[in-house]
Amino acid sequence: MNGYGERGSSGLGERTTLKEQAGVYALLPLRIFLGVTFVYAGLDKLTDSAFMSATGNGSIGEMMRGVRDSSAIPALVDLALKSPEGFGYAIAIGELLVGLGTLIGLWARLAALGGALISLSLWLTVSWQATPYYYGNDLPYLMAWLPLVLAGAPLFSADAFLAARRRRSM
Repeated sequence: MNGYGERGSSGLGERTTLKEQAGVYALLPLRIFLGVTFVYAGLDKLTDSAFMSATGNGSIGEMMRGVRDSSAIPALVDLALKSPEGFGYAIAIGELLVGLGTLIGLWARLAALGGALISLSLWLTVSWQATPYYYGNDLPYLMAWLPLVLAGAPLFSADAFLAARRRRSM
């Protein structure tokens, strides 16, 4: 089996090479890393009372005020500053859901798109001022999500299980 529920690379019964097998599993380490990282980031924010405040050291409000003038889209920061706690909870819960969806492989493309959008919004606001640009960590996260947006989670995932179940019932 090649991870897609087929034998061989084309499903016609030919044997797969080690290189082909590696290609099937290539996105799995990325999926695990991004899933674990986003679950951790979401839980870390949700359990940090200082972060979930409008003011004070380490608060989401203080961080957003600090990056407002250097962000690519100050209006996006202004929107977040209307309710810093609400924005903090939205980011944290979004990260948690994206991470769990990615790890479980449930609606994997949608989860990856959510991760990409979170990373994009953080890059355009929080890490935009990083110089040179590659010092900011949100842009590499954005790029890391894109292969999962395109490919989804074709193996070891709820999506693959559900697809195989649908094929068997037809």
